[in-house]
Amino acid sequence: MIHTDIFLILTLSLLIWGSPFVSKLLRIPTPPVEIILGALGAYIGLIEHNEYFNIIAEVGFLYLMFLAGMEVDLKQITQSPKSMIQRSMVFLGLMAFFSVSSGILFHLNTITIISMPLISIGILASLSKTYGKERPWIKLALIAGILGEIISIAILTIFDAASTTGVNMTLVTKVSYLGGFVFVIYILYKLLCLLFWWFPELKQTLIPELDTSDQDIRLSMALFFMMIAIMLYLKLELALGAFIAGVAISAFFHHEKQLEEKISSLGFGFLVPLFFIHVGASFDLHSLAKEGVITGALLITVLMLLSRVLAGVVLKQLSGARDALLVALSLSMPLTLLVAVATIGYETKLLNLSGYSQLILASILEILISMLLIKWIHHTESHS
Repeated sequence: MIHTDIFLILTLSLLIWGSPFVSKLLRIPTPPVEIILGALGAYIGLIEHNEYFNIIAEVGFLYLMFLAGMEVDLKQITQSPKSMIQRSMVFLGLMAFFSVSSGILFHLNTITIISMPLISIGILASLSKTYGKERPWIKLALIAGILGEIISIAILTIFDAASTTGVNMTLVTKVSYLGGFVFVIYILYKLLCLLFWWFPELKQTLIPELDTSDQDIRLSMALFFMMIAIMLYLKLELALGAFIAGVAISAFFHHEKQLEEKISSLGFGFLVPLFFIHVGASFDLHSLAKEGVITGALLITVLMLLSRVLAGVVLKQLSGARDALLVALSLSMPLTLLVAVATIGYETKLLNLSGYSQLILASILEILISMLLIKWIHHTESHS
C-alpha cells in the first residue's frame, strides 16, 4: 500500500510538471491535456484512486471556483451599461431555451438536459490569463459568465439537495438556507463597503504594503476555508462558498495585483492541475468501446456549442460578430459544473455509467473544440 501511494505521488508530480511541455508540443491548451494524461495514466495503471488524491482534487476544484470568483469585478458589473446586462440575460435565457429544447427533441437523459445550460467561468479564468482580461470579449464573457454561473451554482445546489432528499420540505428548507445565505452575504458586502469607506486604513492593516509574513495569502486562505466551513454547516454546495470567497477578495483587495498573482500561481501551478488529472483518471477509457458513448458525447457537445452560438447573436450589437462568437465559445466549457452534475447523477443512480461517460467525454471535447476555435479566431484577428 505504501509503495502504491509513493508511486502515485511520483506519477502525479511528473504529470503536473510535464503537462505544459505536452501542451506546447501538441499546441493544445493545458487543461484538456491534463485530463487526457489523467485518463491515460489510469488506463495503463499508473494512477489509482486514493482517498487523499480524491480529497486534494476536491480542494483543487474548490480552488478553481475561488479563482473564478477572483475574476469577478463587482464594480465593473454594477457600472456596466444596462444594455449590456440586459443582453447578457437575454443571451442566457436563449441559451437555456435552445439547450433544453434540443435536449428534449433528441430524448436525452433528464440529468443531461439539466447540465446542458450550465455556465462556468473556471476555464474562462485561464483564458483571461492567456489573452488578457482587458479584451472587450473577455470583459463581456465575464459579465455574462458571472450571471450565468451564479444561476448555475444555485441550480446545482438545488439539484444536489433534490437528488439526495427528494422534493419535500427538506428541499424547501435548503433552498431557504440558500436564499438567506445570499441575502446575508449581500448585507455584509454593503456593510464592509461602508466600513472601508469610513476607515480606508483598515485595508492596510489587513494586508500591509510591506508584508513580511505573507499576511495577504493567510487572509485569503482563511476566508476560503471559512466559507467552505459555512457551506458544510448549512449543507449547501461548497463551490458557492469558494466562489463567494474569491469575489470578496476581488471586491475589497483588487488593488493588490501581487496577491492575485500569488493565489493564481498556487492554483494553476499545483491544485487546479490535480483536479483536471483527477477528472481524467475518473474517466474509464474502456467505456469508449461501449455503444453510444462517443456518439452521445458528440451530440451533447454539438448541441451545447450550437445553443450558445445561436444565443450569441443578441451580443453582436455590443461588440461585433467576432467578439460575440468568442463570448459564446468561451462560455461553452462548463467543465467543473458538468463534472459535478455527472458525479452527483451517477452516485445517486439517476445516471448510468454510459450517461456519466458521455458527459465527461463531452466536457473534454467542448474544451478542446472551443479552445482551438478561440485560438484560431484570435490568430486570424491578429494577422488581419
